[in-house]
Amino acid sequence: MIPPYQRIVAEITRRITDGELNPGDRVPSARQVAKEWDVALATAAKALTALRQEGLVEAEPRVGTVVAAARSRPRAAAPERELTRDRVVRAAIDIADAEGLAALSMRGVAARLGVAAMSPYRHVASKGDLVLMMADAVFGGMTLPARPDHWRARVEVGVRALWALHREHPWLAQLGPLSRPLLVPNLLAYSEWVLDGLAGLGLDPRTTFDLNVLLYSHVLGLAVHLEREAHAEGATGLSTEQWMNGQARALDRLAPAHPTFARLLTSFAETGYDLDLDALFELGLRSVLDGIERRTS
Repeated sequence: MIPPYQRIVAEITRRITDGELNPGDRVPSARQVAKEWDVALATAAKALTALRQEGLVEAEPRVGTVVAAARSRPRAAAPERELTRDRVVRAAIDIADAEGLAALSMRGVAARLGVAAMSPYRHVASKGDLVLMMADAVFGGMTLPARPDHWRARVEVGVRALWALHREHPWLAQLGPLSRPLLVPNLLAYSEWVLDGLAGLGLDPRTTFDLNVLLYSHVLGLAVHLEREAHAEGATGLSTEQWMNGQARALDRLAPAHPTFARLLTSFAETGYDLDLDALFELGLRSVLDGIERRTS
């Protein structure tokens, strides 16, 4: 009897070979595979791992798993004896980047690495510990330039670096509420950078710390929608633009009762309105820093 994961591999391989899926096209995520073939998530992850090892698909950050270019070559799984904590963490980051945090499991990590299901537990005690290690590793990769002298320039550099990091790893915003901060060394290093910039403003300690939290929450408040949008697109098959086009009738029905909203919508009739998270980030950052400057001048 052919194992379920091999049947999945065979079918997706056929779709690629027959041209139903072309280089760069997204292939079903682990959750979509599990639903379509009625298998466990670990089985789906194992199938996608086998396809990666054969060089047929590859993980593309913030996009998902896509059909690999023809020039891609299979990568043999490293022997289990070479398994290290760093390899476990890196494999987990790759899964979260491509599939989202909800798709992460210890079995999925093992399947991606081509090792026995329990092998990662020799290096990581639990999924919760693994997620903390992932976050610390990612925050550790955040590069900050030479320290600017002016407080505002220093804070801007730090907060923009944090936004860029969440852009690269959207799952970071899903780790927990603001009231339960991640106590990992490399995130504290970021906070130290921003707090050091704010400390010279002569504000009381509570206000200084509150402003640091406010700037951090500004990043999280926008970044949380990056992975949510990816999930929504995967579940519906519709891009943001396509989904909004489908809401036109609902907007036409609701707008007349809200004249200011209706007037603004009318002003966008020709140019349209695109929700640009990067522009919102810059607007919010500028507004907060302008307010701090007025408060301390």
